[in-house]
Amino acid sequence: MPYRMVCLVKQVPDTRNITSDVLKEDGTVNRQALPAVVNPDDLFALEMALGVKDRYGGEITVISMGPPSAVEVLIDALSRGADHAVLLSDRKFAGADTLATSHVLEKAVRKNGDFDLIFCGRQAIDGDTAQTGPQVAEKLKIPQVTFAESIEELNGDDIIIRRTIEGGYEQLRGRLPLLITVTNSAERPRPPSSKRMMFWKKGKTTLGAKSEDEQERLASKGLLIPFWNLEELGCPANICGFQGSATWIKSVESVKLTPRESKSFDTSDEGIKDLLSELINEHII
Repeated sequence: MPYRMVCLVKQVPDTRNITSDVLKEDGTVNRQALPAVVNPDDLFALEMALGVKDRYGGEITVISMGPPSAVEVLIDALSRGADHAVLLSDRKFAGADTLATSHVLEKAVRKNGDFDLIFCGRQAIDGDTAQTGPQVAEKLKIPQVTFAESIEELNGDDIIIRRTIEGGYEQLRGRLPLLITVTNSAERPRPPSSKRMMFWKKGKTTLGAKSEDEQERLASKGLLIPFWNLEELGCPANICGFQGSATWIKSVESVKLTPRESKSFDTSDEGIKDLLSELINEHII
């Protein structure tokens, strides 16, 4: 049976070198000050959706909320095998925490139409909360399975999922529709297809196309990516963006580790014993 799937992806700032310099006065991150990357866990989520498509058939719609530049995330997903994409962009979405983000994503999923499975990355590297996927599931009033590694069985509306837990794994049985968050221990993401990359490199959103003629030309070639703003989603402004966020960042500190006095241990049995004793006494192990 072909499955109708949605994959939620995010363009995130590269937080490997984040400092207090990129924090705005209102506690939000100045994303323009950092290079943008695809959220790593979202690629594993997309790969799991593509695996379902390969084995059972179906279509995947990728949805991303972000600035106009987030179309790059969608083009990357389309190049990897997704079928459709939608960009959610509006200045009123800016500064959203997970609660406000989940409101927008829930509206977008409903507007997109019927679905069987929703895939999300376990968490985004710019927040590390792992809350957005579960909050979307709650608002859609559907069950969820988090920290998924693989889909062991999918038969009609019945699904068996393997998920990671501390010290091992467990298998859960569920029924569709269902939301799944995927860990980075799942199947390794496939690279973009060269052929699809060449096709989609000229893809644009209705926001990015400069004229109606360009929109028509792109649409005729299948290269026009839908763009939905606050009004088109029908989402109340007071529950979106910074205004609808229940949390905010107070400050960011850069922690610098400086070298201190060192101690050496030789490689003899006695030296190894001393090293272990030191680690135990310092409560490191």
